[in-house]
Amino acid sequence: MQSGISASQDLQDAFNDLVSSSDKRAVLASIQNEQIVHTNTVSADNSRFQDDLQQLQSHISSTQATYVLLKVDSNAPDGYIAITFVPNAAPVRQKMLFASSRLSLVRELGLERFRQQIFCTEASELTAEGWKKHEQHEALDAPLTEEESGLKGVKDAEAAESLGTQGRRGHVTGRVDVKTGEGVVEALELLKEEGCKGTVVQLKYALPEEVLTLDQSTDGVAPEDVAGIISTSEPRYTFYASPDPGAGIVFIYTCPTSSRIKERMIYSTGKSWTRTVAERDAGITIAKSLEATEPSEITVDLIGGGQAAAADGEGANAGGEKKAGFARPKRPGRR
Repeated sequence: MQSGISASQDLQDAFNDLVSSSDKRAVLASIQNEQIVHTNTVSADNSRFQDDLQQLQSHISSTQATYVLLKVDSNAPDGYIAITFVPNAAPVRQKMLFASSRLSLVRELGLERFRQQIFCTEASELTAEGWKKHEQHEALDAPLTEEESGLKGVKDAEAAESLGTQGRRGHVTGRVDVKTGEGVVEALELLKEEGCKGTVVQLKYALPEEVLTLDQSTDGVAPEDVAGIISTSEPRYTFYASPDPGAGIVFIYTCPTSSRIKERMIYSTGKSWTRTVAERDAGITIAKSLEATEPSEITVDLIGGGQAAAADGEGANAGGEKKAGFARPKRPGRR
């Protein structure tokens, strides 16, 4: 989902001032009236940026999301870090907007200026101690050399190939890098939060690039209304955080009969990798997987909750996957 929200002129001016001034440490911004606007500037009182982080605490809220454009090295052209601070108590719609707009923000301000982009949810992460923990975490995943990266790619490809059809139904251990668009992982991550029960996140492939993108997210959806918001003309991957505590997160793959042949092939192949993105990259747990041809086949009984979500029901496989009359595309060349 591209939010369509852009950086205001006053924010661009404030950031340019941050770049050119030696006495400023950070620029803070928020989303107001469909624009990202400048809200505060934090001064540089110390030579080390870590010692200035404490000043951020008086400018951030436990209920409001904020962008923090932090200067960490004034002598480097890429001496800035873009921080998206989205506290757990922030409104769900605000969380979605900030998550889906952060890449647009850094692109407008100059992607080459930012050495890192960080997503955080706790104020304690924006302190000297919190930053130390962040650096320690980053050190655990140090970048590979070109040779190491090449060997890793070969091993991952071999691992993915060896999994086979059954292996791909569960957790994928081989690292498969799916091209994902702006806001995909962040939107999926929000489904884990208590305040997002009833939220539907829909993903689709942008063709011909085959990039997995965020189509839309909808809050407050009752189980009986899920089918009504899924596309009836194109395939979709839909994730639903059921409000029923016994149902968990449901993954739904639909491929209407009106879909083009190429779409059917791409979505059928990408289904398991899309689930991998959700489980591996967003860290969500999928309680049930559903497949259907038409969205209208996704009923309340299939989505279920509590005992209704048990994977050993009729039509469920060992992976908790149920199929609702899914029609596979016919092989080409036959009439």
